[in-house]
Amino acid sequence: MTRPIFVAIDTPDLERAKQIAARVRHHVGGIKLGLEFFSANGRSGIREMAELGLPIFLDLKFHDIPNTVGKAIQSLRPLNPAILTVHAAGGRAMMEDAKAAAPTDTKVVAVTVLTSLDGSDLSSIGLEADPHPQVERLTSLAREAGLDGVVCSGNEVAAAKKLWPGGFFVVPGVRPAESQSGDQKRVMTPRKALDSGASILVIGRPITQAEDPDLAARAIEATL
Repeated sequence: MTRPIFVAIDTPDLERAKQIAARVRHHVGGIKLGLEFFSANGRSGIREMAELGLPIFLDLKFHDIPNTVGKAIQSLRPLNPAILTVHAAGGRAMMEDAKAAAPTDTKVVAVTVLTSLDGSDLSSIGLEADPHPQVERLTSLAREAGLDGVVCSGNEVAAAKKLWPGGFFVVPGVRPAESQSGDQKRVMTPRKALDSGASILVIGRPITQAEDPDLAARAIEATL
């Protein structure tokens, strides 16, 4: 993946999604489509987006019993996404089934700790306030399960990469220095995230809500 920026197109509007992707396509490495887009447009919407010729990161964050996750991913095989997500908290068996069900060329990566959670959020669900131990624990589990990598914030990616030197690291919550954090709580600039070990950067609103998404993508790419 030559260009590290994947633009998160979080909209249910298929035409708007296509317009954004078409405008930024020469300055990003792919497009990330998540639950909001998929719930509105389904598999046919993903196919339409794929016609633009950009790799598709299908971010559905599967988290269920192993059999259900395996069959759900198997049903998506015809879409042949470049990257697919599951929740590492689903456990080793679930991750193994997810990887076995995915197309050979699809990178299956496990979400460790969502970037929207901070210390108080983690404490409220029974975890340590510091996300590092949980990210490290789940990174090791994903590696043992045979996945390709993990999703974690830029604050934890260096520690995850130390545990898994050959892993593929997806870093969301990436914001240029002058951008608003929005609902992301553990954020980092694109350059720093790459320097810390990110394989790809997921950037949404700083690009998609800019007056000129192409110019915004080019400006961020220039900092890399």
